[in-house]
Amino acid sequence: MTRPVLRFYNSLSRAVEPFRPIDPANVRVYSCGPTVYDYAHLGNLRAYVFTDTLARTLRWRDHPVTHVMNITDVGHLQSDADEGEDKMEARAREAGGDIWTIARTYTAAFQRDLADLRIVQPTRMPLATDHIAEMIAFAETIADRHCYLLDTGLYFDTSTVPDYGRLARARDDEGEHRIDPVAGKRHPQDFAIWRRSAAHENRQMEWDSPWGRGAPGWHLECSVMSRLYLGERFDIHTGGVDHREIHHPNEIAQNQAYCGCADTGATVWMHNNFLVERSGKMSKSSGEFLTLGALVRRGFHPLAFRLMCLQAHYRSEMEFGWDGLVAATVRLKRLVQATAASRARAGEAVDDTPAPPAVEALLARFDEAVCDDLATPRALVALDELLALRKLPPAAVLVGVGRMDKVLGLDLLALDRAALRTRPADAILDEAAVEAKLAERREARAARDFARSDAIRDELAAAEIEVMDGDELGWDWRPRA
Repeated sequence: MTRPVLRFYNSLSRAVEPFRPIDPANVRVYSCGPTVYDYAHLGNLRAYVFTDTLARTLRWRDHPVTHVMNITDVGHLQSDADEGEDKMEARAREAGGDIWTIARTYTAAFQRDLADLRIVQPTRMPLATDHIAEMIAFAETIADRHCYLLDTGLYFDTSTVPDYGRLARARDDEGEHRIDPVAGKRHPQDFAIWRRSAAHENRQMEWDSPWGRGAPGWHLECSVMSRLYLGERFDIHTGGVDHREIHHPNEIAQNQAYCGCADTGATVWMHNNFLVERSGKMSKSSGEFLTLGALVRRGFHPLAFRLMCLQAHYRSEMEFGWDGLVAATVRLKRLVQATAASRARAGEAVDDTPAPPAVEALLARFDEAVCDDLATPRALVALDELLALRKLPPAAVLVGVGRMDKVLGLDLLALDRAALRTRPADAILDEAAVEAKLAERREARAARDFARSDAIRDELAAAEIEVMDGDELGWDWRPRA
C-alpha cells in the first residue's frame, strides 16, 4: 500500500507543501526554547507538545531526527523587539537573587514539565550563556557589512538583506509598526545584535565584546546555535506564531547576512497558534498564571493537557477552559480504561507484530491524518475507533494502539486509571482517609444501613470524591473545574 506524502504548512510560502528532507537519514529540526525566568506558561508548553508531535511524526515515517532546542538564559527583553529590560535581569532584581540560580531553577522546572508531558528529550538543549564566544564571532563576521554602532549597542540594518520580513509579511501586514523606536536606529525594524551595558546599569550577566561590555541580543543565539549544531541549511524551524512576526524574521536576516545569500536557514518554518484563556483569571498579573503545576494542584493529570492540545490542530487557536480540561480528562480516562481492558484480555505482553486488516485500515487513516500537516484531531478519531473494535483479538488492538501512541505520546500501554488519580492540593482528605470512609460505607451497606451509606457518599462528594460503585477503581478525586 502506498503511504500518503508527508506534508507540512510552511509559513514562508503560506501553503501546505510536501516535505522533502535535505537528508532523509537525518532530519534536522530547531525549536525556539523557553526563556527561563519563570515557570513555563501553558501557551509555551503547547508549542513544545506541537514540536514533540512533529518529531514523533517524522520518526513514525522512519526519519531519524536531530532535534535542537535552545534555552534562553540571557538577552530576551520584555518585548520581542528592542524595548524593556532583559527578562532574566528583571526577575533577578525582583527576587533579589542570583541570576544563575534563577536560570538553573527554571531550566530544571521546564525539564520536569517536558517529562510530565511525555515530551521526548531533544537531542541537544544548549544554553545561550554557553555560546557567548560563538555569538560574538558571528556578530564580528556580519558587523562591517550589515550593522552599525549606537551608544546602546550594535544594531542590524535590515535594509542590507533581501526581502526582510517576508516570513511575517511585514510589508503587507505592517507588522513592523509593532516595534517601538530606539533613538538613532536607521529603520524601525532594525534590531540589536549586541547591547552595551549602560553606565548606571547593574547587570549580573555581561561580557566583553568589540562593541563594549554587555550582552547579546535575543535573536542572535538561535542563528548561532542552529548553525553550530545543525549546519547552515537544515530542514525545519519551529516556534510560536508570535515568533513569526519579529524573532524569526530577524533570525533569517542574520542567517542571510552570514551566508551572503538569500537562504533563510531552514527549509520549512512551522508555527503553532496561541493558547487563549479568555477569563483573565489565570494571567500572570492575577498571581496564578496557567502553568502545568497549577493544573496538577487542581487535580488534573499533565497528560490531560497533552490530550487537550492534540484535540486542536496546532495552527488553530486553542481556547483553554477548565470545563474543556475536564472533558479531556474524561476522554483520557476512557482511552486508558479501554486500553487496560484489552491488556487484561490479552494476558501477556504484546509484540509489534503484523496487524489484521481492520487494524491496518485504521492505522492507514491515522497515518493519513498525521501526514496531513499533523492533523491530530482526526488521528484521535482513528484511535477511538480502534479501541471500539470488540470482535478482534485484544493483542491485535494493542498493536495498533502502541503504534499510534508513538505519535500521540499518551503512554497508553503503560498508564492505568489509578495513575490518573491526581490529588488536588487543597483536597480535604488524603487517600488513606478516603479508603477508611469507603470501608465504613461498605460496612453500612452490608448492614443494610443505607441512610448511613448515602450519608458517607454525600460526605465524600462534598470533599470532591467521586464514588464509583461497581468500578474496579472504586473512587476518584473530582478535578476542580
